[in-house]
Amino acid sequence: MADLASPSAKASGTFKLGGELEIHRLGYGAMRITGPGIWGPPDEPSEALRTLQSLPELGVNFIDTADSYGPDVSEQLIREALHPYTDLLIATKAGLRRSGPDRWSPDGNPEYLRQRLQKSLQNLGVEQIALWQLHRVDPNVPRDEQFNAVRSMQAEGLIRFAGLSEVSVDDIQAASKYFKVATVQNRYNVADRASEDVLRYCEEHGIGFIPWYPLAAGSLTQTGSPLQKIAGERGVSAGQIALAWLLKRSPVILPIPGTSKRTHLRENVAAAAITLSDHEFAALEALR
Repeated sequence: MADLASPSAKASGTFKLGGELEIHRLGYGAMRITGPGIWGPPDEPSEALRTLQSLPELGVNFIDTADSYGPDVSEQLIREALHPYTDLLIATKAGLRRSGPDRWSPDGNPEYLRQRLQKSLQNLGVEQIALWQLHRVDPNVPRDEQFNAVRSMQAEGLIRFAGLSEVSVDDIQAASKYFKVATVQNRYNVADRASEDVLRYCEEHGIGFIPWYPLAAGSLTQTGSPLQKIAGERGVSAGQIALAWLLKRSPVILPIPGTSKRTHLRENVAAAAITLSDHEFAALEALR
């Protein structure tokens, strides 16, 4: 069984971001520490803060957020809970506007991206964002203009590493003409592997692949499914097996399961200690 008594993200192994900065592969996604519809403050702010404060003791040193989570709420809570960030890499994103709960629209205007980067610096209380990611490539703005904006902000020292989110291989190649792509954040999980070609490209080029929505498994969690069968035999949750599969799937995968509850956080981190057998892994690989 996974060690729920003393879970640690250290068991997930390490990855060198940008080929330079070593982090534990199992990170934390800070989207869920906001209100319903990823809008406004969380229902239980004190529990959200305690959850964030638990991350270092659980070995989690990679936290992913975005200016649009709240908006601003997630970044501000991270600062309140964890600043100054000792041995922590705080990554954020920009490029999506919010007009209400569950409402998102891309905005890749260079001036807007710069404005939001400056707000993230203020929210997080830092002079440089360790990893800043373009949340979406705006189809209404030439992508080269968006990539050039990222290059300019990096050249000014406002961001250390730069990444992309929800992109194709072609997008990565185009962006690479402007800056070294350190990470790619696409939707990917045991039930949704539409970004398989992007993952392969990341493996070939040493790019960290951050799967968002990592625990989604849909019908695969139903009683009798291979995922549920393995979880039952192991005495763990289907979500923990889904995370273990991601960690075994590729050494460049950096899962970022999110939660606002300490109990769920510990369960997620405990998945780092689960090593799937080749037979279990093959059974999950066969699923689609």
